[in-house]
Amino acid sequence: MTAETLMPAPPALLLTPPGVYAPQWDTGLLTRALRREYVGRATEVLDLGTGSGEVAVQAARLGARVTAVDISWPAVLTTRINALLAGQRIRVRHGDLTSAVAGHSYDLVVSNPPYVPSPAARLPRRGRARAWEAGRDGRVFVDRICAAAPTVLRPHGVLLIVHSALCGTGATLRRLAELGLRADVADRAVVPYGPVLRSRRPWLARQGLVREDESQEELVVIRGEQP
Repeated sequence: MTAETLMPAPPALLLTPPGVYAPQWDTGLLTRALRREYVGRATEVLDLGTGSGEVAVQAARLGARVTAVDISWPAVLTTRINALLAGQRIRVRHGDLTSAVAGHSYDLVVSNPPYVPSPAARLPRRGRARAWEAGRDGRVFVDRICAAAPTVLRPHGVLLIVHSALCGTGATLRRLAELGLRADVADRAVVPYGPVLRSRRPWLARQGLVREDESQEELVVIRGEQP
């Protein structure tokens, strides 16, 4: 699959307050992958790390019964308000990924987790950076979501997770395959660096993850299907 150079920016919701992750390139790519899946009135969808609720709202508009989860209370409140503004019913839960829905399983799980590699030794516990900081390899949350997939997915259920190729496309594919899922790249796009990557480029270059003159990254949507 050849990556696109650019893609249209996703539609902005009416409410994206400071401190809540607003729809960006990765949101649009994940939404596009979502629309390629079968979603009907009986489809139960789980959105992990919902942020502003954009993907959850799009799933609800397709007719799905949607549960959205975020560890950030501002994100939870924002998603509830945006669901009301969009005229959609979405169950919104506060919690740490799948701990908020323990014992439940879903037909489709979507996630746009934090995935930016960071020089910081610890993850932030509050503030805007919680939306993107993901450890030195960028895989803290990606790996946790992969590990939870066999439990949270129903038979033939599908996981769609978007992240930067900087944190390892092959690693995600291998991890899901090791867990028994059929995994492939559902979509990809090349997009300009945002302000976080621009500011972090010297450190990323020292880690061998980027070139010092790079100004674009590849985003991928990984699809894993439960047998």
